[in-house]
Amino acid sequence: MRKTEKFKIILDYFNEHQPDAASELHYDDPYQLLVAVILSAQCTDKRVNIITPPLFEQFPTVYDLANASVEEIFAFIKSCSYPNNKAKSLSGMAKSVISNFNGEIPGDVDDLQKLPGVGRKTANVISSVIFNQPSMAVDTHVFRVSHRLGLVAKTAKTPLLVEQQLIKHIPDEIIPKAHHWLILHGRYVCVARKPKCTECPFTELCDYFNKTI
Repeated sequence: MRKTEKFKIILDYFNEHQPDAASELHYDDPYQLLVAVILSAQCTDKRVNIITPPLFEQFPTVYDLANASVEEIFAFIKSCSYPNNKAKSLSGMAKSVISNFNGEIPGDVDDLQKLPGVGRKTANVISSVIFNQPSMAVDTHVFRVSHRLGLVAKTAKTPLLVEQQLIKHIPDEIIPKAHHWLILHGRYVCVARKPKCTECPFTELCDYFNKTI
């Protein structure tokens, strides 16, 4: 099967069955999503959604977060992974948003990556989810699903290479939604250790299934 045909089948299926796919992180504005995504690194969305309500109640704006000490931030996020580093990142991010972007969360991927604690994956999430830009964030789920389904070459061994290959075959207007489709498929069906192949609609075209099952 040609790769273009495989992409079309998969994207058409998701578009029909999950037309409203969205982030499972809870947020009300760009500031809240950026904080949540920074916290979500190597941490579950479920845990982040428990942490953020009291955090945002205490620090409702990026200015409030910038005025907080690292220790004050840590007290609210200590139950997530790597809280010391994330507290420093959140503090630095907030100060940088104010000093370099007039208190507004930037939408450009390169600008976002200038903020402490913001790598390319996080930048792509913000650019995609908030600003509806054709940015493909590649986390462990997207990386795994893309390889198993054969959407990217075996030689695509880095998130950046996976990102570059995916966006070549996905129309710009649905890249933001496709990001969620791949994440959710990896989170609930194509899981890391024991993929639920009996629940997957793509077994006939899945490289992993056809080679290992």
